[in-house]
Amino acid sequence: MFKYLNPLLHSELRLGIMSILISVEEADFVFIRERTGATAGNISVQIEKLSEAGYIEVEKGFAGKRTRTVYRITEKGVGAFEEYVDALKSYLNINQ
Repeated sequence: MFKYLNPLLHSELRLGIMSILISVEEADFVFIRERTGATAGNISVQIEKLSEAGYIEVEKGFAGKRTRTVYRITEKGVGAFEEYVDALKSYLNINQ
């Protein structure tokens, strides 16, 4: 039997954002936009969903006179990401 795939992470862009954040300590909006190639509006919507789920934390501040928003993956987000990867492996029969 296949394992459950978390629908929140099964979205291509949300999975991409989580993949970026799990590999760095933090990332700002511009970095995520450049790495994903997605539009600013789409990224904002997907980040809001991940934040509401408690998978990422959002910190708004300033870099000089410019606003800067930084994102970090939470412990809950790391756990959800690891569970998702394990579930994908069960589809590929890697663990069996």
